[in-house]
Amino acid sequence: MVQVISDEMKTESSRRSFKMIPEVKEILLEHRDRQELYRKQFRKSYSKKYADMVCVNPLGELIKPSYITAHFPTLLRQNGLRDIRFHDLRHTCASLLVSLDVNMKVIQRYLGHSNMSTTVNVRNPHTNKMQVKAA
Repeated sequence: MVQVISDEMKTESSRRSFKMIPEVKEILLEHRDRQELYRKQFRKSYSKKYADMVCVNPLGELIKPSYITAHFPTLLRQNGLRDIRFHDLRHTCASLLVSLDVNMKVIQRYLGHSNMSTTVNVRNPHTNKMQVKAA
């Protein structure tokens, strides 16, 4: 399988920015420091090919998307969470945003949907706050 790394997005709505909350910034700074430590420890063995990437392993090699998908069930089990697909996190995100009364247009942009009907149809069946509100 050939992996393609590109700055190009699938659609124009895929290119979007998010405000970074302080907790995420802190995690990313710690990750950068850890990568720098690995660079120093592994010297010539550390790959500089992906130096501008965030998702690399301790030897500087790119972490493949299939690794994330394959190890997601283990992460769920370790944290006592029910088994879901990695992609289901998008649905969970949408449901949480709806439950927080976030405007649907904001949710649409956040998820990168090109039309509102996609956003409205992506709902977690366990979220019934809107039904209760309507009743």
